[in-house]
Amino acid sequence: MAVAWKDREALHQPEWPDPARLEEVKRKLHALPPLVFAGEARQVRSALAEVAAGRAFLLQAGDCAESFHDYERLTETGAAYAAVAIRQRLQILLQMAAVLTYGAALPVLKVGRIAGQFVKPRSSPTESGPEGEIPVFRGHMIHDDAPTLAARTPDPERMLQGYLYSTSALNLVRAFTKGGFADLTQVHGWNQDFVASSPQGRQYEALASEIERALAFMAACGIDLEATPQLHQVTCGRRTKGCCSTTRRR
Repeated sequence: MAVAWKDREALHQPEWPDPARLEEVKRKLHALPPLVFAGEARQVRSALAEVAAGRAFLLQAGDCAESFHDYERLTETGAAYAAVAIRQRLQILLQMAAVLTYGAALPVLKVGRIAGQFVKPRSSPTESGPEGEIPVFRGHMIHDDAPTLAARTPDPERMLQGYLYSTSALNLVRAFTKGGFADLTQVHGWNQDFVASSPQGRQYEALASEIERALAFMAACGIDLEATPQLHQVTCGRRTKGCCSTTRRR
């Protein structure tokens, strides 16, 4: 008999000081629209089945934990820092997937640790700080990172803030993946400026040129690249501790 995830013991949980306030926040979250839809989850499950059968690769990349601070500051040019960072992470993920797909001739399921990675399990519940023993930092969706007892007190309202930041990140990822940025025809554009002149960057450019020639051959044969869904990233998926972007070739 299958065991539901709600019936299993949840470990690495913070000690919430106000259970009633926690339940109220959970009620509010339950009433909000889902970040990921059932159809998207089913698509990812189907893709994972292909990975398990050896007919595809799974590529997962991203930060150990995301930060609320990224959504509260600007770059030196005045752009939203989070938007720039998400675009750069997506570029790297697409580069790695292009190399794997081209080298192995297999589709790649791409899973990004992004848009909800605001919490993290810890091996110890406490750590030493200027004020002595304080709760260990569990992520910005639980409490602040400042090394004080007041900052490390779990605040359930932060889960609502995490939902809002996850929503904005997911909207941007969906816009990128469905708006043409993640198309295989943009393979040259994914090379980051800071690696383009390195040996690895030059190797990637050589591979991108080969892919570009293959696409030109397909176009010459009469294949409509714009209307070919296999060349586009189209789905988003979910991760256990929040929401993440998951894109795959169909």
